[in-house]
Amino acid sequence: MAELLTSAQNPKFKRLVALREKSRLRRDEGVFVVEGRRELEHCVEAGFEVETVFVCPEIADSAAGATPPSGVRPSDSPHHPSGAVPPLPCRGCYVPQGEYPRSLGPKTFELSKELYAKVAYREGTEGVMAIVKSRELRLDELQLGDKPLVMVLEGVEKPGNLGAVLRSADAAGADAVIVCDPLTDLWNPNLIRASIGAVFTVPTVCCSSAEAIAWLKARGIRILTAQLQDSSVYYDADMTGPTAIVMGTEATGLTDPWRQAADAHVLIPMLGRLDSLNVSVSAAILLYEAVRQRQ
Repeated sequence: MAELLTSAQNPKFKRLVALREKSRLRRDEGVFVVEGRRELEHCVEAGFEVETVFVCPEIADSAAGATPPSGVRPSDSPHHPSGAVPPLPCRGCYVPQGEYPRSLGPKTFELSKELYAKVAYREGTEGVMAIVKSRELRLDELQLGDKPLVMVLEGVEKPGNLGAVLRSADAAGADAVIVCDPLTDLWNPNLIRASIGAVFTVPTVCCSSAEAIAWLKARGIRILTAQLQDSSVYYDADMTGPTAIVMGTEATGLTDPWRQAADAHVLIPMLGRLDSLNVSVSAAILLYEAVRQRQ
């Protein structure tokens, strides 16, 4: 039976809170926090190693589904073979209290509902969160298709924006996201939340702009920079071949090395009184233009 944590002063709980809030601690310990069943499922599917799981049985049982009819056992679910307990409850399956600790690994702790409310980053996360070991992907580990589509972001500082871009990259089937000179940590809980787990489904690399430019050039990937100066409208740019779409911050745009390395400059027409879109919205527009052209 898993240990029940009820005090906010418990060292295990205090470490969970600290890891959620402090990027330096996450970096020093080589771990990060994942909140939510969907996000944790994507994390495990991507091969990340889960260190510790925290479950609020009251919330988790409710999220797993209603009590089954008399005589029906969890192993009778059509979603998994008889006798097997899924690593996380699939929608429509009943998973009774007590199955979570047995199915989620050796280090599982239960949290009271009050304690879970103190650490939960958002509502609707099915009463599950975990501490996961970090794993950094390198540029030379990226596996690309014949006509890769790569999203590049320089100097992004808002984790919510980066998370939203990752979500769009997943939806558009991008081969990779490269984050250059980031001002936010890739494992920020808000980033993971905003991406709804896309940070695990889209290969994502952090590196310097110089490294990214050299890598793209060596592979013959056309660089399209989103900028207002010396640009053509985005739908006139050819995105049918190997393409990298590069965007900077909303405040300052891209640095000179990217502008000079670009094969073409593109812009999104602005017809209103403001002169900029949110970076995640702009990224989605450009990614889906590539999808449109390729289809």
